[in-house]
Amino acid sequence: MTKHDNLIGGKWLPSNTYSENRNPSNTDDVVGLYAQGSVDDVDAAVTAARKAAPGWAAATPQTRHDLLEAVGRKLAERAEEYGRLLSREEGKTLAEGIGETMRAAQVFKFFAGEALRVTGDMQASVRPDIDVEVTREPVGVIGLITPWNFPIAIPAWKAAPALAYGNCVVLKPADLTLGCAHVIATLLDECGCPPGVFNLVMGRGSVVGEAIVTHPDVDAVSFTGSVATGSHIAEVCGRLKRKCQLEMGGKNPMVVLDDADLDVAVSACLNGTFFSTGQRCTASSRMIVQAGIHDAFVEKLQTAMLALKVGDALDPATQIGPVVDEKQLSSNLAYVDLARKEGAKVIGGERLELAVPGYFQAPALFLETTNSMRINREEIFGPCGSVIKVADFEEAITVANDTEFGLSAGICTTSLKHARDFKRRARAGMVMVNLPTAGVDFHVPFGGTRGSSFGPREQGRYAAEFFTTVKTSYLFAG
Repeated sequence: MTKHDNLIGGKWLPSNTYSENRNPSNTDDVVGLYAQGSVDDVDAAVTAARKAAPGWAAATPQTRHDLLEAVGRKLAERAEEYGRLLSREEGKTLAEGIGETMRAAQVFKFFAGEALRVTGDMQASVRPDIDVEVTREPVGVIGLITPWNFPIAIPAWKAAPALAYGNCVVLKPADLTLGCAHVIATLLDECGCPPGVFNLVMGRGSVVGEAIVTHPDVDAVSFTGSVATGSHIAEVCGRLKRKCQLEMGGKNPMVVLDDADLDVAVSACLNGTFFSTGQRCTASSRMIVQAGIHDAFVEKLQTAMLALKVGDALDPATQIGPVVDEKQLSSNLAYVDLARKEGAKVIGGERLELAVPGYFQAPALFLETTNSMRINREEIFGPCGSVIKVADFEEAITVANDTEFGLSAGICTTSLKHARDFKRRARAGMVMVNLPTAGVDFHVPFGGTRGSSFGPREQGRYAAEFFTTVKTSYLFAG
């Protein structure tokens, strides 16, 4: 069985212990063995990053561009190979795995271009004979902590802008999906990334993640994961007076009005709620449906949901892959039981036993629910969606906004007036009209409000707000 080491200071360093990376579609299939780092490994990685920081900050935009462009090109060329790895270790369908790999390639290529477009401002001073220049500079050493649900795209959209703007990186990926992060580290190393500029330290969040967050030489932390861990990171970074960027949970609403195109609404909700096994922070887990269309919508969505094929992620016929691991599956099934206890009518949601051992669950639809139920307050992070009936547009807006989260919100309607009003009033960082709440472009800002996000946005040109700091210079020319 191949062992995969940590990358620290430009060297692949072995570990005392390695963890098995198993395929959730077939738990007999071991993807590989991956190093489990220590506090000392984190210290060595941060030290290497700190040593490399001045040189990388001074590197030309062309140097940074060429590195990121080369990585993006290799990801695209080998998208099927890496997409298959992603599907094996995370459980997404093969089409989704390849698609996510292509997105990672697009992210690297986009930020290769952004490396050439780091701009500033020349402004007139209010005083005579003085020039004012505003420039952007790298923050320094950035700690990146990424989740398992987008194992190649999220490391890409954190690491690529960090490197493009001249920062050095220490990446800790999720323990369940180490293979894709290892691919990114390997490609950066192969493409000539200077030693120490990018470091990979795999291991437990309680050990490696905590060591990154608390290390005195880390200048900023970008994290995607649970609300509890994000809140802890915010407290630590606040105490240490360092930047942090947090992407956490979602309980995203999809409003379906009486005037919606029924086929469009069902398609958007089927995709947004159940695809990727519901393991997306942007999933539309609350479908808020106006009374006039409610029964027809439920009948058609239920039929479409029950027709979805659950199976091995690598089977081309599969539409819904496995849940990522036993712990997540147990949590999902507990919420299905809770839905019944809270009075919801439950369609589907049972554990499935297929030909090979894996973590398979039938998608679940919760009917006759209210927004006060726990199943509509807490993020489930599985193939489970609730339907909430409302009387009119005003009640739909009220229910949609009645949540501690604010990542994505959607509406299905043929009314320009309602669409326009919803875009303005929805308390979310992203709003979708006649589209799934999940599914975003790589070149525009990503992020939410309230309990979903904290700090500057990710992706697109707005990434510069987190990965750079602004300097204002005054020059007396008299």
